[in-house]
Amino acid sequence: MPGGSRNPLVVGRVIGEVVDPFESSIPFMVSYGTREVNNGCELKPSQVANQPIVSVGGDDLRNFYTLVLVDPDAPSPSNPNCREYLHWLVTDIPATTGASFGNEVVSYESPRPAMGIHRLVFVLFRQQYRQRVYAPGWRQNFNTREFAELYNLGLPVAAVFFNCQRETGSGGRKF
Repeated sequence: MPGGSRNPLVVGRVIGEVVDPFESSIPFMVSYGTREVNNGCELKPSQVANQPIVSVGGDDLRNFYTLVLVDPDAPSPSNPNCREYLHWLVTDIPATTGASFGNEVVSYESPRPAMGIHRLVFVLFRQQYRQRVYAPGWRQNFNTREFAELYNLGLPVAAVFFNCQRETGSGGRKF
């Protein structure tokens, strides 16, 4: 499988730790302000404090999508015992629109990693049909694969991730 290791989702261990291997099949863009999220890019907590703009491609408004945002490195990459931490869950996003047109099941919680470099992973699934999705009882120990299986979502149709770590420096006054 030459070139297989060049897929940034494989290199970043998103495929394997969060989702099974899949082929991206729909245009998908995530941006915080003017900063587009590209696989493996670095964003600081201050840059991701507000909910991002998510654009879903496609050409048929009758197709709906589910968006999941998780942190597989919570609370720390060396001890991810809260893997995966659910930061956002939106369902019923019509094709050609964005997350703001969907049903927010779990509200956006901005990433605030305390230690280490965390991967924040956006995963997009195509829904077979519109359905009621229930919010999990808690955000920690969410499992993207089990969620997809529970709601019959199949493999993802797109994904992108960024790296995030705490802001550097204390920012305090110097006397």
